[in-house]
Amino acid sequence: MSARTKARKRAIDAIYAADLRKVSPDQLLSEVAEMVADRQNQAEIFGYAQQIVDGVIAHHEEIDELLETYSQGWTLERMPNVDRAILRVGAWEILFNDEVPDPVAISEAVAAAKELSTDDSGAFINGLLGRISSTRKAL
Repeated sequence: MSARTKARKRAIDAIYAADLRKVSPDQLLSEVAEMVADRQNQAEIFGYAQQIVDGVIAHHEEIDELLETYSQGWTLERMPNVDRAILRVGAWEILFNDEVPDPVAISEAVAAAKELSTDDSGAFINGLLGRISSTRKAL
């Protein structure tokens, strides 16, 4: 598993847990980073995870608005919490990180959904992020 994939998972975990606990994902990510600081390659993993979390925080309203707009009848509250976290990370990568090609961001989000969520979540996340990606140039 690549460092970026691990970083995305760390960011998803922080955003998911923060959503449930009603705290800052930045705070949760920092706490986990401190706990595993003695492990190898953590600086690279947590560096990108921090970039994702900071980006999702900075663009939270815009990301959530787009997710609601393109989810075709699904409100954010209706979505499983983990799907919401995965979608926020994927949407941030598509919209605000030019280093990650859209198909890679979508593929990584779908893989995370297959690992962390329901059987139907991968297809839902693929479709929603695909719509956001295809309309990104118009945004």
